[in-house]
Amino acid sequence: MFHQLKITERFFLSNQTMPFCLINYRFFVKLNNRTLLCPIRHARFSSLTVQSRSTISSEPSMASNPVRVAAAQMTSINDLAANFATCSRLVKEAVAEGAKFVCFPESFSFIADKDGESVNIAEPLDGPIMQQYCSLARESGIWLSLGGFQERGSDDAHLRNTHVIIDDSGSIRSSYSKIHLFDVDVPGGRVYKESSFTEPGKDIVAVDSPAGRLGLSVCYDLRFPELYQQLRFQHEAQILLVPSAFTKITGQAHWEILLRARAIETQCYVIAAAQAGKHNDKRESYGDTLIIDPWGTVVGRLPDRISTGIAVADIDFSLIDSVRAKIPIAKQRKPIEFWKSESL
Repeated sequence: MFHQLKITERFFLSNQTMPFCLINYRFFVKLNNRTLLCPIRHARFSSLTVQSRSTISSEPSMASNPVRVAAAQMTSINDLAANFATCSRLVKEAVAEGAKFVCFPESFSFIADKDGESVNIAEPLDGPIMQQYCSLARESGIWLSLGGFQERGSDDAHLRNTHVIIDDSGSIRSSYSKIHLFDVDVPGGRVYKESSFTEPGKDIVAVDSPAGRLGLSVCYDLRFPELYQQLRFQHEAQILLVPSAFTKITGQAHWEILLRARAIETQCYVIAAAQAGKHNDKRESYGDTLIIDPWGTVVGRLPDRISTGIAVADIDFSLIDSVRAKIPIAKQRKPIEFWKSESL
């Protein structure tokens, strides 16, 4: 006789056995010192060994209780030390508010004043700039999302626009290189050509954290919903991170509506840390840092759209489950093969 489980927790294989059947959830397998995620729709086992998640201290737990997060807003300039001082102050504010995770905007560490400056200061992720932020995370006991770091590219003329996740021990847990580059003639504004000095990324990245499963992106990615569909439905994201430096013109027209759309259509929280205000004579960012829940409601926002500070909100995992259960789009959506049908 098999026992059927319909639960939402993750499991780890251990040394206690029982026969049962698993439906529509996932567990982890330890293999050669690696933890592998095994999502399954339906399987029968003559025996399966189970260990409580709470006993695995080396892995970040997928929290069931609400977790407080913070999203930072700042006006970065072409001064690495000044920007780090601002980030350090905002981390202290987040810790004081009880946040376990704080998200910074694109280009948090540096925004160039002249052409070529960003490439010149670009470093590998193990370089001294990023190591400062690793130390900040460790000393503050908090996870950091650092979106849009100038990572050294494959040659001296290019960098990668890289979103980095650092845990509370100061270790880099994951990184994502921006896929969609900002090559745009902004109506009534200037022409941008990010691809002239930036290499596009190729990989979709999601990573577990104490605040839930994070889907990584950067700024202009926001206009491409298929990335977020992949993060939700193929990579099981619960929170979508969109660190950004939207222009004032495009931000006024599209910022909030795009973010709320991504939250609604994926049933995920969205955390969008934003650059704000004038960085130099040539560049100004829209600001309006937002935290949005899976129903599309803004739950975190600074009172001043361009001020430096943090927005704080609690990630409610029961709300994620409720929204997804009541509007079950994950079960109802069509596979990609459906849209390739010759009859359509």
